[in-house]
Amino acid sequence: MGEQRTVKFPQEVIDEYAALGVDLPALFSAGHLGTRMGVQIVEASADRVVGTMPVEGNTQPYGLLHGGASAVLAETIGSVGAMLHGGSTKIAVGVDLNCTHHRGVRSGLVTGVATPVHRGRTSATYEIAITDEDGKRVCSARLTCVLKDAPTR
Repeated sequence: MGEQRTVKFPQEVIDEYAALGVDLPALFSAGHLGTRMGVQIVEASADRVVGTMPVEGNTQPYGLLHGGASAVLAETIGSVGAMLHGGSTKIAVGVDLNCTHHRGVRSGLVTGVATPVHRGRTSATYEIAITDEDGKRVCSARLTCVLKDAPTR
């Protein structure tokens, strides 16, 4: 589904994970569901995560972008931000996702931008704005993740 893009991470973050034997861009490739839906993470840091997803292949019976597809994009990019905030010693697990759908989209690419609302020791909350190719808001979402200790490698 389109060209492959490399996920952008700050070099010090890549180095931190590489020292643990973790290929960070591969880890944050959006997983099997994200891959199946065409999610691409194009920018990633604890302060801002940007991801895209095609509308084609992710529609409901009326030909509009499926609300669940917007939720997948929102949870994917919000979780990446929370994981990067938690660092290599934590894993982020979504515990609450809220999505408000504002308008329908029938074609093109939607873009989600996740920014932090709260970043604590044990939880992180991100606001996600999903827009169409004209910059019109399609969905507003909020994701809260609990930050758990990562299993020892």
